[in-house]
Amino acid sequence: MADAESLLEEVTTYLKPQDVEHVRAAIEFSRVAHQGQMRHSGDAYVTHPIAVARILTPLHLDVQSIIAALLHDVIEDTPVTAAEVAEKFGAPVAELVDGLSKLDKIQFETREDAQAENFRKMLLAMARDVRVILIKLADRLHNMRTLGAMSREKCERIARETMEIYAPIANRLGLNDIHHELQDLSFKHLHPNRYSVLAKALKVARGNRREVVTKILHALRQRLADWHVEADVTGREKDIYSIYKKMQSKSLAFSEVLDIYGFRVLVNDPASCYIAMGALHGLYNPIPGKFKDYIAIPKLNGYQSLHTTLFGPFGTPIEIQIRTHEMHKIADAGVASHWLYKSGHDNINDLHKKTHQWLQDLLESLSQSSDSAEFLEHLKVDLFPDEVYVFTPKGKILSLPRGATAVDFAYSVHTDIGNRCVAVKVNFELVPLRSELKNGDRVEIITAAHAKPNPAWLNYVTTSKARGHIRHFLKTMQSGESAQLGERLLSQALHTLGLKLQDMDEAHWQKLLRDTGVKSRQDMLADIGLGRRLNMVVARQLSHVGDTQHGEPATASVITIQGTEGMAVQFAKCCRPIPGDPIIGVIKSGQGLVVHTHDCPTLRRGRSGEQWLDVAWDKNINRNFVVGVKLLVANQRGVLAKIAAAISEAESNIENVNFNNEGEYTALYFTLEVSHRVHLANVMRSLRKIPEVVRIIRVKGAG
Repeated sequence: MADAESLLEEVTTYLKPQDVEHVRAAIEFSRVAHQGQMRHSGDAYVTHPIAVARILTPLHLDVQSIIAALLHDVIEDTPVTAAEVAEKFGAPVAELVDGLSKLDKIQFETREDAQAENFRKMLLAMARDVRVILIKLADRLHNMRTLGAMSREKCERIARETMEIYAPIANRLGLNDIHHELQDLSFKHLHPNRYSVLAKALKVARGNRREVVTKILHALRQRLADWHVEADVTGREKDIYSIYKKMQSKSLAFSEVLDIYGFRVLVNDPASCYIAMGALHGLYNPIPGKFKDYIAIPKLNGYQSLHTTLFGPFGTPIEIQIRTHEMHKIADAGVASHWLYKSGHDNINDLHKKTHQWLQDLLESLSQSSDSAEFLEHLKVDLFPDEVYVFTPKGKILSLPRGATAVDFAYSVHTDIGNRCVAVKVNFELVPLRSELKNGDRVEIITAAHAKPNPAWLNYVTTSKARGHIRHFLKTMQSGESAQLGERLLSQALHTLGLKLQDMDEAHWQKLLRDTGVKSRQDMLADIGLGRRLNMVVARQLSHVGDTQHGEPATASVITIQGTEGMAVQFAKCCRPIPGDPIIGVIKSGQGLVVHTHDCPTLRRGRSGEQWLDVAWDKNINRNFVVGVKLLVANQRGVLAKIAAAISEAESNIENVNFNNEGEYTALYFTLEVSHRVHLANVMRSLRKIPEVVRIIRVKGAG
């Protein structure tokens, strides 16, 4: 148990003697609990929890964390219970261990479901106590270091999960060394051949470039001394995965990646950072666009530093990071700097507040996810590491993922702002809501009281918070609108059976819900409206009337279409029906009621497996509908202006226009808004009066 003795020596350097004895007791407790268990490598299982605890000691985590690391698998893999752990080592340790235990006693339908629910549990525990994730990351790091004993398939699955979730979490918490090692180890197991080739190439380059690195280090130190800046200057080799990413993103061969070495300058205070940068910019020319000031605007994980890239000797790019010793501590330890440096410093306290807020926002957005795939998608999106920094009109800085749009910004300010946004000004100019934001943009969201999210936003938002709230709003809205339609459809079906919906009492409904396993009356009506259940089948179940007792009636009531049903009723784009057209309804599963014209060719081709309904236009429709019109016009100057004026005079709006030149004539395709067929006839009559219009027809469909 040499590792156990090493652990005790390490904790002795910062824990009290009585706490060291508790750690000793935890080592023995873990050894006894895991007695007889072996790892895939052939080592005694207890070597794993001891190794996990040793990964945490450089961060000076408290005695409860070290004990929890030693016991993190006992509840999951041994007969030991949480109550026993609490009795022996206290309730806080038991809570940490429980937060680290998987939900292995619950049976899930798929591996994805199990993965999602275990992550959900871990994040909830992490929100209560961030030490949970610190121990989990140490656990994952040791597992990755010893992954070679696993099967190839399992290696790849664990490595991919580490690359997609655990490494980004470590980055988000500012655990720099853990983040880079997790990335490198994941890359090694996902692409072993590529890793091996790069590792060999790096070893050769290390010898070849030693002289250049030494020369640059000497020049940097001499320059800073000349400027009277006290500084520690060190060279560092980039990790293999960082080099691989650069080769991929810029399509470079290894020999073309010149900056495999970076240099770090540590100074005493923030002012010296900027003086050092000025000194080094005078030594070697800076590369334009390669300067980043993370001191003025820190990263979300608390990281602060100046980054600059210079043209070094022999044309070699030199990447330099300049920061204070205190910034360097936070850069290495991130959120764990609370335990490592108990100084009560404002930066560390601020980092903890930001981390807690990030967790709360993440959990809020993930709570909107209804299934495992959506949950994991949201989690991965939120952990996307690259950031842009933008300003609110009041000068507050917000950090968003690279590629974030104005809609993402609106939701990051407040959910209500996102739900009600209608326009955006970026740097005082109106731009589309889908516009990607850039570093330094000033963003002002314009809202309207009755606005609501647009489903099209899901095509371009990047943050899980925006995506989650949009989906939640649309599902809620669709469910409500579908339930209203479902009630009308059910009422129609009951009418054909000679019954009325209002005559169905609570007993009927309770039996129906019990027999079908549906949670509520609202859900049942929404299922009918969305086409997931047939209205006639539900009507017979609800009225307790068997199928054999009633034939199909000769006549059935007609569903009236008001045009205000929202998402529950859709108008087919293949024929674009408008009031006045003879219409028919089709119930499609998951979509609800789709209205077509009687003569729609698409409808004739796809009759099988769908429920058809008699529908008719309501007499009091007060809204516009989209219709397509094609005009063939002579190529004369000003003809488009005449046509636009005629459409406007006929009280119609132009939604879109396209054209196709056909020699002496041009085919114009208009998408217009009209109230009904009579309105469309008036518009077409006005257009026929224009001398240049040769032919005009209504276009059924998107053309």
